[in-house]
Amino acid sequence: MPRSGLEARRRLQQAALELYRERGFDQTTTAEIAARAGVNERTFFRHFPDKREVLFHGEADLRAELTQSVAEAPDGLRPLEILLRAFRKAGRILEENRPFSEPRLEVIARTPALRERELAKAASLTEAVAEALRQRGVADRLAGLAAQTGWAAFHQAAGAWIEDPSQSLDAHLSRAFDDLRALFTTASLAKVRPTN
Repeated sequence: MPRSGLEARRRLQQAALELYRERGFDQTTTAEIAARAGVNERTFFRHFPDKREVLFHGEADLRAELTQSVAEAPDGLRPLEILLRAFRKAGRILEENRPFSEPRLEVIARTPALRERELAKAASLTEAVAEALRQRGVADRLAGLAAQTGWAAFHQAAGAWIEDPSQSLDAHLSRAFDDLRALFTTASLAKVRPTN
């Protein structure tokens, strides 16, 4: 039996991942997850409201880290620079949980209901980041666009990091934001380039 709530939560998450990978998400019950983790089903529901949330636990921590990092960024930075700093800090949460992050993404990719939940969570996080930018004085439409663009870059960097662990998530983030800057520059150059 796990001795602490944190240990029980970790064991439940590990058991869920194993079962989802072995049997599939839809074929796995909360009772089976609890049994594999060595706890009763009531303990499962003390930690998670449903079997989907096992994979999304930690969203509140990520949201808090992102919004706090946006709020505390130095004055004078452009919105995307603020977001790069924020995503770098938040990325540490993913890096610390890599053994969970990689199989988690695999299970989500194979399960339509989980992909839908991930999209809803991403929309909620993006809105929280946009609101944090608005609180810094960024215009409403620019805050929303920056948050969505920044989240897309973060998502791409996280995927690249899972595929290529030889580089840190921070390195993948830097590359994704550099690619964004290059896209803007390329678009600007294409506008002024004469057409024949």
